[in-house]
Amino acid sequence: MAAAHKVTVALDYANLADAKSLVSQLNPEHCNLKVGKELFTATGPALIEYLHSKNFKVFLDLKFHDIPTTVKKACEAASHLGVWMINVHASGGSMMLEAALEGVNKAKQSPLLIAVTVLTSMEQKTLEEIGVSRNLEDQVLRLAKLTEKSGLSGIVCSAKDLSFLKNHFNSSFLFVTPGIRMTDDVANDQIRTMTPSEAIKAGSSHLVIGRPITQSENPSKTLEKIYLEINQS
Repeated sequence: MAAAHKVTVALDYANLADAKSLVSQLNPEHCNLKVGKELFTATGPALIEYLHSKNFKVFLDLKFHDIPTTVKKACEAASHLGVWMINVHASGGSMMLEAALEGVNKAKQSPLLIAVTVLTSMEQKTLEEIGVSRNLEDQVLRLAKLTEKSGLSGIVCSAKDLSFLKNHFNSSFLFVTPGIRMTDDVANDQIRTMTPSEAIKAGSSHLVIGRPITQSENPSKTLEKIYLEINQS
């Protein structure tokens, strides 16, 4: 029997108190947690230790993108925190991606290392603004193939990209998809969105969900509803 799909809840908060308040309402059997730049900058490794003490697996979402040596050292330091998954930007190129993997592999228990292809807030116009002339789908596929060739575990991408991505990779390659929204949710700053059940059917390995859960009236109930929805037989 296949393992149940867990939601990865994005802790998009500015301080430890708010994050702890939300975490106290969540069930680690139903979700993992994502810690991004704002919260990690405000709280540091102490937050990771706290979340581990509550039996949550942590995706440290810092999206490293720098010269290879710097990224290697950053990934090594992140890996020693005992997190479940970390990420880098695929647009850093193969030398940077391979250096990141070297850093991760220095930990006693290496986390999953994935790469961001094209942010879900970006569209064709945005790519053109930064000098990328190929269309968005081609850019996502190019960066995904580069990620796989460099030995990483998978990518971060929009669930809408899965329709043209899945057939190019083996079943062990991970697709981590943010931009997940419920049918009646406001998209906010996400452009390429999809509902939880749609994303799972499309082939998402891990759903990253923030505001639909964290800003709901009852986060625990909302999480349970999504968990049951995506694990229907």
